[in-house]
Amino acid sequence: MKKLQPSAPGRARAADPARLDVRQFAGDAARLSGELPLTGLQRLQASLWRADDGGPGGDPAAWSAEGGEARVAGSGPVPWLHLRAQAEVLMECQRCLQPMRVPVHVDRRFRFVASEAEAEAQDLDSEDEVLALPAALDLPALVEDELILALPLVPRHERCEPPAPLADEAPDERPERPHPFAALEALKRGRQGGH
Repeated sequence: MKKLQPSAPGRARAADPARLDVRQFAGDAARLSGELPLTGLQRLQASLWRADDGGPGGDPAAWSAEGGEARVAGSGPVPWLHLRAQAEVLMECQRCLQPMRVPVHVDRRFRFVASEAEAEAQDLDSEDEVLALPAALDLPALVEDELILALPLVPRHERCEPPAPLADEAPDERPERPHPFAALEALKRGRQGGH
């Protein structure tokens, strides 16, 4: 399901992405990368196009995470995590209601602090996302969260294609649609003819 490739094997200890020790990961300046099948990302799937066979479209999401520490005056080293992810997903165009391919990119830095209160106070003034340091970080869940946040709110084709004719209907056999005011015109003529 998850393919992991620590890219700095000499410095990275065995790390479980679902229960990542952020402090250790950051202290080791470790790196992880892998893929997450879209079928395993249930919350993300809720926003994706569902084919008739019930499956979501798109390739696995590729991700990488890099840890590090920053020195802050008056305190010890502060752990951070640089997360990148990319995927191409199928969503429903809100203009023509047909499927469309949407590239999704994530490039976020997270700084970890001791408590939720501290994270809340610092988050407003920081370019990075500030989070409370968890006992164990669920990295695949964080990747999914960030992919969801990166989806367009209103996906639309730049130019929508007209829908294809039905399989059993030749283009020249399609019934001609009556003009919307034809019935009104007939009614008006009937009244004039009756006077």
